[in-house]
Amino acid sequence: MGSLQGQNVVVVGGSRGVGRSIVEAALGEGANVLAVARGAEALKELAWEASGVRTLAADATQDVAPDRVFAALQPDVLVICAGAFAPSACIQDQSWDDFSANWETDVKASFLFCRAALQGRLKPGSRVVLISSGAAFSGGPPNSGGYSGAKQMQMFLAAHSQKEADRLGLGLRFMALAPMRIMAGTGVGQRGISSISAYLGISPADFLASLSDVQTPADVGRAVVALAGGKVPGIAFTVSGSGLAAAA
Repeated sequence: MGSLQGQNVVVVGGSRGVGRSIVEAALGEGANVLAVARGAEALKELAWEASGVRTLAADATQDVAPDRVFAALQPDVLVICAGAFAPSACIQDQSWDDFSANWETDVKASFLFCRAALQGRLKPGSRVVLISSGAAFSGGPPNSGGYSGAKQMQMFLAAHSQKEADRLGLGLRFMALAPMRIMAGTGVGQRGISSISAYLGISPADFLASLSDVQTPADVGRAVVALAGGKVPGIAFTVSGSGLAAAA
């Protein structure tokens, strides 16, 4: 029997890349899984390839998104993995819309769902996992706009939400998970690899060769399953090729 047997797992941003790996990991552990994403076509492909997954096309940055998602499936585990591509231009060449893209998507989606949870929309015992990034620790390159700050804010948001949940006696668990290395084979990862290597003036292959202890999307999926079990103490975590660890 899987570790999430019979539990409801909702993955917002679950149609592709890391989100899809989280969906697949949860399905493998016996969960009832709802994948939420903007793109209906990507969700259709996921439903065809991942037997048993339920899907919902919704924009996680809309105020009504939590209502729509929770009406479709009330989660025991809620994973927020939705995110925008980081900018790929130097600061002086960005507009504010470019710079703030990850605040308007990654942070806003996390905020809306955490707010809904703190307003009593999730039952006691529910777990919320925000997918952040190692850029929250490293700061990222100067051509990535507000990406690193947005990912750090997700970690702050998990900590703030946990304090509020405890103060209100809601019985909820909030966590943030940061994959520490950029990952090839995902849309966000490929875009980031191209952008960073161009900024550094090296080839994508050379940039990838410079990285060590790189996690895979499947590693992230396994880390989320471990956190969803609710037995790993802490709020902020990292995952690398070496596995899951508490954030320093």
